[in-house]
Amino acid sequence: MRFTPRPGTRRRPVIATAAVVLAAALGAVATAGAVGTAPSRDHQHAQSARSVTAKQLAFHDAMRKLWEDHITWTRLAIVSFAHDLPDLPATEARLLDNQADIGNAIKPYYGKAAGNELTALLKEHIAGAVALLGAAKAGDQTLIAQRSDEWYANGNEIADFLSHANPRNWPPAKMRRMMRRHLDQTLSEATHRLGGDYAADIRDYEQVHHHILEMADMLSAGIIKQFPRRFR
Repeated sequence: MRFTPRPGTRRRPVIATAAVVLAAALGAVATAGAVGTAPSRDHQHAQSARSVTAKQLAFHDAMRKLWEDHITWTRLAIVSFAHDLPDLPATEARLLDNQADIGNAIKPYYGKAAGNELTALLKEHIAGAVALLGAAKAGDQTLIAQRSDEWYANGNEIADFLSHANPRNWPPAKMRRMMRRHLDQTLSEATHRLGGDYAADIRDYEQVHHHILEMADMLSAGIIKQFPRRFR
């Protein structure tokens, strides 16, 4: 199966500057037996573990790694941007590489064009965050509102693009909620870092981390369900 990107997908130019700011669990659930004959918890766990193939587990872990990289390098870029650190260009480059890595991960299932389209949308996600953070640092409230609207619109584009590829497992409304939560949490993280509230910034990152694992699991589980023969 090859997924063709939606015609007319809008793209905004990617800003080539510092990159900043910027899941259904895979394990199968063992079913309980009839009342009075339900298997033990350990037995349920063993059944669940056996139901997951090596290919499923590897794909699940690889998807988590990609999205953990996304939030890790985003965080490092936020810190470098906020404090004018000299490692920002190298951090920016690694963060942008991650967007290509995520796009490449879906190519075996949806095709090269779809993978490239996702990468382009994710790079816009990073570029939009750069623009928004720059406006915030400058204290320009009008520009902050404009850049925020653009950033959240791009988040909806990413959500809709993914949902179009796998609507049964990635419903549009759910994907939009997932992306919006990611943006909300990342924006809070960056805002607290810029404001010097480091305790809140750290708490924000913990929330970002938990949520991105949920999103990664939703993505890997959706692909496994859509292409079951590929994971036997």
